Amino acid sequence: MPVLRDLLLALSTNAAMRQFVISFPLSRRLSRRFVAGETLDAAIQVVKKLNRQGLEVTFDQLGENVTQESEARQAKDGYLRALDAIAANQVKSHVSVKLTQMGLDLNSDLCLAHMRQIIAKAREAGAFVRIDMEDSARTQATLNIFKTLREEFDNVGIVIQSYLYRSEGDLRALKALHANVRLCKGAYKEPPEIAFPEKHDVDANYIQLAQIFLERNGSHGAYLALATHDENMINWAKQYTTEHHIDRRHFEFQMLYGIRPDLQRKLAAEGYKMRVYVPYGSHWYPYFMRRLAERPANVVFLISNLFKS
Repeated sequence: MPVLRDLLLALSTNAAMRQFVISFPLSRRLSRRFVAGETLDAAIQVVKKLNRQGLEVTFDQLGENVTQESEARQAKDGYLRALDAIAANQVKSHVSVKLTQMGLDLNSDLCLAHMRQIIAKAREAGAFVRIDMEDSARTQATLNIFKTLREEFDNVGIVIQSYLYRSEGDLRALKALHANVRLCKGAYKEPPEIAFPEKHDVDANYIQLAQIFLERNGSHGAYLALATHDENMINWAKQYTTEHHIDRRHFEFQMLYGIRPDLQRKLAAEGYKMRVYVPYGSHWYPYFMRRLAERPANVVFLISNLFKS
């Protein structure tokens, strides 16, 4: 389904289509499969429910590619409120942040200042901040800001995408820093000059990168979050970490809210740390479209619900 995937990814950045989709109440209702709600209060209730099931969480306040400094400040303030809510409700939750939402495209110093405030607040709340990776045009800038922040804070991590050719070099450098890394496959449309175009190559690179990072030699203090819904990949990781006597305190599994909740609960019941990526907020359209693009089953779910309506 590569043509459908490319179409949905292209539509995820189309302003006219965004307005068309969000104008329908049904679209909002369908987005709730992947989005915890449009308000922080709604998201907190979802986190409490997940925590009761033995699942930990990372919050994502939806939004990206802001075009004004006031929007970046508003997004930063939203994260500060979320961290206050995490502390007040005593839920097990980290936060995930996109740097373009913090003003990366406007002013890197502004973005850095916003991130310092968020990470400092998270440290007070006993929480961790994950810097999300976006499209390849921003990979190096994102890594640069992470490395600056990593020198000042120990409660900050980064994401590496296995579909990028450059990721092995980036991962080895992060391992040397004893970084906390989330490994995912990547959800943006990238040209074949930059990223593996075939799924089997992306999957093979994912396993190779995981092996590199999980190797105990020189990795003391490093931590890997394996972000995947692929049960074969998860079974491989379970077998590999068992055979190589890798302590479960050094890695975790991560999945998106609304995708394979049965498998999420199963992993938690088996004693693995299982973290759910929980997005919330009114800027849900791009995220929703990327989720549809990732899995044909998500498109089937959408169409079946359209006919039911």
